[in-house]
Amino acid sequence: MTSDMTARTLRLLSLLQTRREWSGADLADHLGVTVRTLRRDIDRLRELGYPVDSSRGHTGGYRLSSGTGLPPLLLDDAEAVAVTVALRTAAGGLTGIEESALRALAKLEQVLPRRLRGQVTALQTSLAGITWESRGPRADPALLAALAVACRDHEIITFDYADRQGTTTSRRAEPCHLVDSGGLWYLLAHDIGRDDWRIFRLDRITDPAPTGRRVPPREIPGADPAAFVAGRLSAAPTRYRAVATVHAPADRIRARTRYLATRIQPVDETSCRVDASDDHLPRIAQTLIGLDTDYTLDADPAVLTYLRATAERTLHAVG
Repeated sequence: MTSDMTARTLRLLSLLQTRREWSGADLADHLGVTVRTLRRDIDRLRELGYPVDSSRGHTGGYRLSSGTGLPPLLLDDAEAVAVTVALRTAAGGLTGIEESALRALAKLEQVLPRRLRGQVTALQTSLAGITWESRGPRADPALLAALAVACRDHEIITFDYADRQGTTTSRRAEPCHLVDSGGLWYLLAHDIGRDDWRIFRLDRITDPAPTGRRVPPREIPGADPAAFVAGRLSAAPTRYRAVATVHAPADRIRARTRYLATRIQPVDETSCRVDASDDHLPRIAQTLIGLDTDYTLDADPAVLTYLRATAERTLHAVG
């Protein structure tokens, strides 16, 4: 009896963590218990330190809220793999949280089942060839976390945004997704003032503020956030032009450079054209090195000068 109660309590906690709010009837139905039994299980979670809020009504509603301490979280297999890979990346990629990410990673990997370690290693290996440490602006962890919550809850936010020329405007938007592209983070959102989809670089966002107003989720054009952002980036003007004709099929290059997406166009069955243009010279060099095959390059003089200097330093280092 006690083991059944414990299993049901863990199941209840898992359900509360998958949705922002549940009705009492829905929870009871998922658990196969009466509403009265559900109330006792909710009280048991509260005794264990989980802040479960309830709303009034015939059946009542329940939601996990923020409390004074952080209670244990339950992760399913896919979530555990995703969090482990994300922590490994964050430990060397996000300013200010590298040490915290390593501590959290150590705790998670200590209890990670053996059957999941292979999945983590495979996923991390597949990302190793395409994930670069950005030498440009890095994501602010606090901003990243705040926007992630707003995306999850479909909550309208306001913020100031600086464009390429440094002009700052106030924005009001419905956040949808956060997308990492070549070391830069972007917010994909529906700009309410412009009544259109926009992408915002996180390093140009300041003073974000939630409004408390939640809206139904919008359908993203094409239903693929990463592809949508990549398409917008490929169409945006850049400071430096660099276009490589690569002696390899387009599919092979796409497999190695996930964030270029629409910037890779096939020429024929054995070659393709890669638009590596960017505002940041080191990222152009990183993209070209990541091609890992022969190519010819059509680029601005500043790009060629930077690449020559980089190549000379490398040759000098290896003798």
